[in-house]
Amino acid sequence: MRIARFAKGGEVAYGVVGEAQADGAGAARPEPRAGGLSVIAELRGHPFSPGKGGVQFTGATFPLDDVRLLAPVLPSKVVAVGRNYADHAAEMGNEVPKTPLLFLKPSTSVIGTGDVIRLPASSHQVEHEAELAVVIGVPAKDVEPAQAMDHVLGYTAANDVTARDQQRADGQFTRAKGYDSFCPLGPWIETVLDPSDLRITATVNGETRQDGRTSQLVHGVPELIAFVSQVMTLLPGDGILTGTPAGVGPLQDGDSVSVEIEGIGTLTNAVRAR
Repeated sequence: MRIARFAKGGEVAYGVVGEAQADGAGAARPEPRAGGLSVIAELRGHPFSPGKGGVQFTGATFPLDDVRLLAPVLPSKVVAVGRNYADHAAEMGNEVPKTPLLFLKPSTSVIGTGDVIRLPASSHQVEHEAELAVVIGVPAKDVEPAQAMDHVLGYTAANDVTARDQQRADGQFTRAKGYDSFCPLGPWIETVLDPSDLRITATVNGETRQDGRTSQLVHGVPELIAFVSQVMTLLPGDGILTGTPAGVGPLQDGDSVSVEIEGIGTLTNAVRAR
């Protein structure tokens, strides 16, 4: 199921993206098909605590082209993991950490597909980082890896935009990773997916920069959820960015950057100077 957050007119809602198909009562329901995605069926409320009956539809369905997709979640926090691909650690001249290297991106850094990444005037080296993001659906505190996946709602694509010159200068990540618009997420949450071996790419103006697989993660998704939950409580809607493969590179004013993840879709953002 592909769950999106969207705006239609002045209203914001969650919906399920798919191809239109009528149910027994004649209401349009989305049905994923290989041929493409064309409609979004509005959900009643939000998908994080749907109750015993599961998600409920309002009956309203919109052509996907007629709505604006927003960031699929409004997280209380985004927990990111550094140097979790050996090839990326090597290209940065770093060793792979023995335990996950955590940092936070503020909720104000989150934008959706189609939104604009704004380059701060104070940085001269802003770079893209394509990542698989885990979206938490059930609160997680002190969970074990064997139970970690029970707390996952689904997965989305992320771009951990980074002011690399400031990361080097500061020796820590907060300023370099925390600017408004530095955490694009989207285009939606895929709830039925095995995250263990997915292709992940980043392209800039159509040129492939990054091309890796999640099977290359040093610390896998269950381990990351468990590790983070020992440090802080993960709340519904929170995201974990799992790390980026090699090939990170610069973003310039006027660029278009896309992160595509197998089984999820493509997150695309324009890049503009502030």
